[in-house]
Amino acid sequence: MTTNALSVDLEEYFQVSNFEKVIDRNSWSNLPSRLAGSTGWLLDTFDETDSRSTFFVLGWIAERHPDLVRGIAERGHEIACHGYGHELVYQLSPDQFRTDLRRARQAIEDATGVAVRGYRAPSYSITRESLWALEILVEEGFSFDSSIFPIHHPRYGIPDFARQPVRLTIPGGATLLEFPPTTLRVGPLTLPLSGGAYLRFMPAALFRWGFDRLVRAGEPTVLYVHPWELDPDQPRQRVGLRTRINHYYNLQRTGPRLRRLLERFPFTSVGDVLSHLESHGRVPDYPFPHRA
Repeated sequence: MTTNALSVDLEEYFQVSNFEKVIDRNSWSNLPSRLAGSTGWLLDTFDETDSRSTFFVLGWIAERHPDLVRGIAERGHEIACHGYGHELVYQLSPDQFRTDLRRARQAIEDATGVAVRGYRAPSYSITRESLWALEILVEEGFSFDSSIFPIHHPRYGIPDFARQPVRLTIPGGATLLEFPPTTLRVGPLTLPLSGGAYLRFMPAALFRWGFDRLVRAGEPTVLYVHPWELDPDQPRQRVGLRTRINHYYNLQRTGPRLRRLLERFPFTSVGDVLSHLESHGRVPDYPFPHRA
C-alpha cells in the first residue's frame, strides 16, 4: 500500500484567488468552461498510470457540471469538498463558512450520490485566523482535512505546523485527521514539494529528487494539481507581472512533469492513505494549534 496521495482541486481558471480582483464572480456563469479537456486528460493519465486521486470539488462546479463530477466518481476516484464558490475561509464569518460548506457538500453529493467526508480550503486558507473552521468541519461530519500548509506564504500557511498527517483533538473533544501539503526539510529550510505552482516553478529534476527522498524515507506525501494548470491555451487576463508569472508560468510543462511523477511513484487517494496510516498506528495525536 502506497502512502503517496494524489489530489486535484477541481475549479475553473477564472475562480482562482489570483483573479479575485480581476474577474467578477457574478460573471462566472457567462465565461466559457474549460474543465472538460483538462479533467479528461487527468482521468486518462490516472488510468494509464494506475493512479487513484481525491478530487476536491467546488460546489459551484458540481451544480453546473454534475455529469463531469459523477464521471470522476464512477472512474474510482474519491470525491471531497473544496467549498462552494472558492471564497477564502478567513474572509468568511463562521456562519458564512458553515453555509458555504453545507451548500457545497449538498451539490457534490447530489451530483455523485457519494457521501463526502474530506475537505480542502480554497487556497489553503485555514490559518491561525480561521482555525474555528476545523471545529465546524467536525460538527458537519467531516473526518479529514488537507488545508494547513506548514510554510510561510502571503496568502496561507501555519509554518510551525506538523509536516505529516496528524490527528487533531478539536476543542470539545472530537478529532479530525489533518493531511498537510507536502514539504521537504533541507537544513533550516522547509521547501514546499506538493505540486501546483511548486511543480511548475521548481526545476523538474529537483522536484523529483526531493519527492524521491521523501518516499525513500517512508514519509507520507500528498501531491496536488489544478485542471487549469494543464491548459496553456486558457484566456489570458490583464494582470500585473507578478500574478501573470505566478499563474501562467510553465503551464505547457505541467502535464509532462506530472506524468513522469505518476510513472515513477505509486499514488492513491487521500482517504486511502489516511486509512492505511491509521491502521498501522502512524497518525500521531497533535495539539490543536494556538489561535491568532
